[in-house]
Amino acid sequence: MMAAWLLAGLAFLFAAAGAMAQTSRPSALRDIGIDQKLNAQVPLDLEFRDESGRRVKLAEYFHDKPVILTLVYYRCPMLCTLSLNGLVKTMRPLGFTAGKDFKIVTVSFDPREGPELAAEKKANYLKSYNRPEAAEGWHFLVGDEPAIRRLTETVGFRYAYDEATDQYAHASGLILLTPQGRISKYFYGIEYSSNDLRLGLTEASQNKIGSLAEQILLFCFHYDPTTGKYGLAIMNIIRLLGLITLSALGWFVFRSLRRDRRRRRRLATGEVSP
Repeated sequence: MMAAWLLAGLAFLFAAAGAMAQTSRPSALRDIGIDQKLNAQVPLDLEFRDESGRRVKLAEYFHDKPVILTLVYYRCPMLCTLSLNGLVKTMRPLGFTAGKDFKIVTVSFDPREGPELAAEKKANYLKSYNRPEAAEGWHFLVGDEPAIRRLTETVGFRYAYDEATDQYAHASGLILLTPQGRISKYFYGIEYSSNDLRLGLTEASQNKIGSLAEQILLFCFHYDPTTGKYGLAIMNIIRLLGLITLSALGWFVFRSLRRDRRRRRRLATGEVSP
């Protein structure tokens, strides 16, 4: 009986602590974050404007390549810039190239921003990335409130506008989409692992890009949705080592039997003495 009361008391304390943590957060931060909605279909009929002012639908960017979706606002004084800088830093060591192997769609969630600001951001980041193919593969979009809301709600991106500072409170991360526009992976923060991004793009492409080495790495690593990172898949490695061991043993037995048959044949024909 005493144990039951203790458990009930602990449950109450944990619940109270959670509620206090939630209410103690600044009001502008209570409703922001990224909710994972893996395999959700991004509405490709949504219409935006690109950096040239042309009206485009998201469907234009989804064909045969995976897509990195970044949600930012271009006037952001800090976090968005850090996130995009982190993406460029992560992409530089990759053997994959934006525009050739995958695409990037950067969307502003501030409906007041226009194509001119998007064009300025694109020019800056293309210069920083310094790969010619990216000009046709990295798109900076702006849009109206309904389209922005529908996109952000679909991918689980929650943000809030603070009138006092004229800024948005928001989280930071990358969202990987399949060539059909389904959510494949989330990566959190402002700095990303090049290895994680390489594996994520390979997987999001449904294994259509990447070498045999990437395919083997995908077998040895698994994506953890709770952390947004790839980790060692110990059981898969054990299975792979077991398969290699069995293959080596089978090859050894095969070679031994083959050598023995040859020796018996030579003995039978007198080519060699016993």
